[in-house]
Order: sequence, then C-alpha cells, then structure tokens
Amino acid sequence: MFGRSVEYKSVEQIAVMRRAGVVVADVLASVRDTVAPGVTTLDLDAVARRVIAQHGATSNFLGYHGFPATICTSVNDEVVHGIPSGRVLESGDLVSVDAGAIIDGWHGDAAITVAVGEVSPADAELSRVTEAALWAGIEAARPGARLGDVGHAIASSIQAAGDYGIVEGFTGHGIGTAMHQDPDVPNVGRAGSGLRLKPGLVIAIEPMVTRGLPYTQVLEDDWTAVTVDGSRASHWEHTVAITTDGPVVLTLPA
Repeated sequence: MFGRSVEYKSVEQIAVMRRAGVVVADVLASVRDTVAPGVTTLDLDAVARRVIAQHGATSNFLGYHGFPATICTSVNDEVVHGIPSGRVLESGDLVSVDAGAIIDGWHGDAAITVAVGEVSPADAELSRVTEAALWAGIEAARPGARLGDVGHAIASSIQAAGDYGIVEGFTGHGIGTAMHQDPDVPNVGRAGSGLRLKPGLVIAIEPMVTRGLPYTQVLEDDWTAVTVDGSRASHWEHTVAITTDGPVVLTLPA
C-alpha cells in the first residue's frame, strides 16, 4: 500500500524544510498577534503575504488547485479551508489559521487556533484539547512506530478529554517537495497498524476537533468545510520529521 510513493528526505533536505518551517512559524505568530475584534480575515491574509515575502519565500497555498489566498482562515463552525474575506472578527470568535511556505522547493505547513477577544471556557478548552492531541500524535511519531500509532494517540488524547467530535474526513499528510504527499495521516488509528515510520519521513500532523458531531460539509465556494451541526471546531498542525533521535517539529519558531 505504501513504500515507493513515500518520499524520504536526507538530513540536508530536512534542514531546508526547517527553514521553510521557521517562515511558517513567523507567519502564524504575526497573524496571531494581529487577530482582534474588528480585524477582517483578509487583513490576516495580507499580514501572512507580507511575512512570506520578507523571508524571500513563496506561498504554497496561493493558487493551489485554484485556492485564492495565502492562508486559510476558518471561523467558528468552519473546520478547514476557509477563504479570507471581508468578514469582520468579533470578540468570542474562534479562528483557525492554516499557513504554508516554500523555501528552495521544500514545503512547510502548520496551523493554530486563536481566540478573538474573550471566548467561552468551552471554546478555550476545545482549542486546548486539540493542541494537546497534536502533541500526543507528535510524541507517537517515533522511528519504528507505525502510522496507526499516531492516529491512535491523537484519538485517545481527545477521547480522554471529554465528548468531542474527531473529524475523520480530513487528514494529515506527507510533505516535502510537494505540500501534500503520501502517506495520509488520519486522526484516528489502530495501534501497531499501517506504514512503519522510518527516519527521513516528514509528515504534517493535524487534528481537527469539534464540540459536537464530527461530520462536515463543503460550502458552495468548494473550499470551506463546516460542521454539519453548526458546532465550533479547532485545528492545530505541525510539520514533523521522523529522525533517528525521534520526532523533530520543523514548524516551531526559531
């Protein structure tokens, strides 16, 4: 099922991906600092575009299968792939920001969820649970483990936190010379199953969690995925290299 189509990277190539990851981290930090009531999601996109240009990088989102923006901004019941627009953020909103960048042909990809002003305790906890699940998945991404161990760790972390929806219709993915590569990285899994993780594999791990049902539908823009029941969602993501020393997060700040 897997093998020949999976791209394994050298230490030197992973180092370049780390440079791309730093750009992504800077983009997300700048966008996070800009989020406030009264700001539009298009304002956030302009910040991301500026930071990418300052680094001499290029966007891997803009133009991807026709996507019209530099980042994805998904607000409240929007799970992923929200298109920046004139939508004005309000206090109490929860906005997930997904960003990527390319350096010398190598990609980075990460996402955060940001509270706009004061959010409800339940929404704050939703974001915390999703980020914790991301780190549980990262911890499981060790050489010799299997892909199912990553999904199992993510799902177990979420289930232990309470009654949340785990979105299965969208997954993480391999990443390298393209933004999306084999293998898919599901947010659920059976421990001990799937592709064996080897040094040189780089994957994007990205749990998406809802406060209600896990089911989504795509809006008429052909991009924005929303929860079918209108419940709020959170999305966190990092690009992670499997190395002989364990998982290395490439999209952390420098």
